[in-house]
Amino acid sequence: QVQLVESGGGLVQPGGPLRLSCATTDSPFSINAMGWYRQTPGKQRELAAAITTDGTTNYADSVKGRFTISRDNAKNTVSLQMNSLKPEDTAVYYCYADAMFAMGYRYRYYWGQGTQVTVSS
Repeated sequence: QVQLVESGGGLVQPGGPLRLSCATTDSPFSINAMGWYRQTPGKQRELAAAITTDGTTNYADSVKGRFTISRDNAKNTVSLQMNSLKPEDTAVYYCYADAMFAMGYRYRYYWGQGTQVTVSS
């Protein structure tokens, strides 16, 4: 199965930057979109940003202009540069990949373990 490993979470002051990174621990047969969801206690997980193989991006309205997602298709990695962070960005961020594990398998979402981002003074 495909495993995703995240890094880069932590505590940051309002207005500051933070960068999240995510890498696959193996090489799936094929990956479509990759990206980041986030979740706060008592709320549903929501899409923060996603990027397709050809570089098409999709952002939540609340992060447009502040977050930038990028991807290295050769290395199967995805990063999220977060600038001008706000307290409401505080959440657990989950990396995902819409991937086919091997030939003959279906595409499905694979998830990282989650990394905490806390924006507070």
